Amino acid sequence: MKNKITLIFSVIAVLSVIPLVANAQGGGDKKEKDVEVKCPSGIDHGAWDRLLKKYVDGKGLVNYTAWKASQADMSALDAYVKQFAAKADKPAEGNEKAASLTNAYNAIAIRTVLASYPIESIHEGTKPFEAKDWTIGGAKASLNDIENGTLRPQLKYRAHSVLVCAARSCPPLQQTAYTASNFEAQNDKAFTIWLAREDLNKFMPQEKKAEISEIFKWFKSDFEKSLSVPKVLAQYGPASAKELTEGGTQFETTYLSYNWGLNDQGSHGRNYSKINLIFDNLGE
Repeated sequence: MKNKITLIFSVIAVLSVIPLVANAQGGGDKKEKDVEVKCPSGIDHGAWDRLLKKYVDGKGLVNYTAWKASQADMSALDAYVKQFAAKADKPAEGNEKAASLTNAYNAIAIRTVLASYPIESIHEGTKPFEAKDWTIGGAKASLNDIENGTLRPQLKYRAHSVLVCAARSCPPLQQTAYTASNFEAQNDKAFTIWLAREDLNKFMPQEKKAEISEIFKWFKSDFEKSLSVPKVLAQYGPASAKELTEGGTQFETTYLSYNWGLNDQGSHGRNYSKINLIFDNLGE
């Protein structure tokens, strides 16, 4: 009887946290606590570019083990992130702002993982997306501030191909830092690479079906405000996506379950499950 009661309460606890898990990345509409981040202009992204080329592979997976073992490269990452702390007397604007804050988001996500590595998911930390643990433009900010408070309002749907939350279902982390002069082309390339990955998005024109990332569901409003999901799939997707969407063809859309396992080149994160995610969120 006691075991049954324990099981009942466990199920209730799990059900109560499911809505939190669905928005684990801070998805959906902007929250009041998500504030706009002002980024100082003139950030040097050279060190970040070098680190990405050294530790990120062609699949967007990170060699966290080697990175954490290198004191020099841990210090280089810290020095890079520290550049963003300066008060933004002359804040970056336009594509400079977009490129700099995209790099900041991705670098902070990796630094968050490295602080506790080895771990199975970024969610093993305490409120990794909500915590205002980082100084940007002279003010405390969180990953959600960068994403929901700043880049989504600025870039709308285009924010979602470039922000990488250290999870296996994220768009692949690119091996090159984003820059103001190349941001538009880099953004297009990130979309193309992401949609071409059959483990992340799958298109079946013969069956008139698409299985796509839950990102397209979580942030549906961003696409509706700028470029609809079918048009995004047609513009950036592989040949199968273009065939599926040709001529405004109607097709069935389902969403692939988001894998929050760590985007690690090693074994960490490979077996991370929804149950693990639920209990990591319960522990916050």
